[in-house]
Amino acid sequence: MAEVLGRIGPNAITRMAEATDAAMGREVTLGLFHAAGLERHLAAPPQQMVPERDVTALHRVLRHRLGATQAGKLAREAGRLTAEYLLAHRIPRPVQWLLRILPPRPAARILLAAISRHAWTFTGSGSFRVLPSRPLRLEIRGGPIARAAMPVAGDDAVGQAPACDYYAATFATLFRALVSRHAEATETQCAALGAEACVFAITW
Repeated sequence: MAEVLGRIGPNAITRMAEATDAAMGREVTLGLFHAAGLERHLAAPPQQMVPERDVTALHRVLRHRLGATQAGKLAREAGRLTAEYLLAHRIPRPVQWLLRILPPRPAARILLAAISRHAWTFTGSGSFRVLPSRPLRLEIRGGPIARAAMPVAGDDAVGQAPACDYYAATFATLFRALVSRHAEATETQCAALGAEACVFAITW
C-alpha cells in the first residue's frame, strides 16, 4: 500500500495526549506514544500540521493496546477537547454569538460552510462533504482515523463498531454549542467496517 502523505491539524495529536493523561496518567500516555513512534510530539507538542500517518498510528496503537471501547472513550474526549479549543481560539466570538441567536437550520448552514472550508485540516488526504438529506449527514471519505481500525498485513481483526469517535465528538460538541444544545452526532457508516465512507448523522 502506498504511503499516505496528507497532513492534519495538531489537535488530533495534542488533545489525544491531554485526554489520555487525564484518564490514565502520563506514564501510560508516554508508553502509548512510544509504541506509535510519536514521543517527539510529547516532548514538543506540535503547533503546525502533522503527517496524517501520525494520527493513524496513534489511533491504531490505542485500539490495539487498550481495546476498542477504551480507545473510543479517549477519542471522544479528545474530540470534545478539540471542539472546545476551536470555540476558544478559532471561531470568532461575534460569529458564535450570531449562530446562537439564529434558528437551528440557518445556524447549521453557516457552521457547515465553515467546517467545509476548513475540512482539509482534519481529513488530510481524504475528503469531506455535506450530504443532501434529512437528518443532516456529513461524509468523510478516506479519513485517517477509520484507517487505524482497518486490518493490516498479519492482522485479521475487524472492528465491530464504527471507529471515528473523535470526529463524532467534535461535530457533536460544535453543534451543541452553536446550533442546538440537543444536538447529537452518530456515525452510521464507517470505512473501518467496509463502508465506502464514514457518515455521521447530525440531529437536534
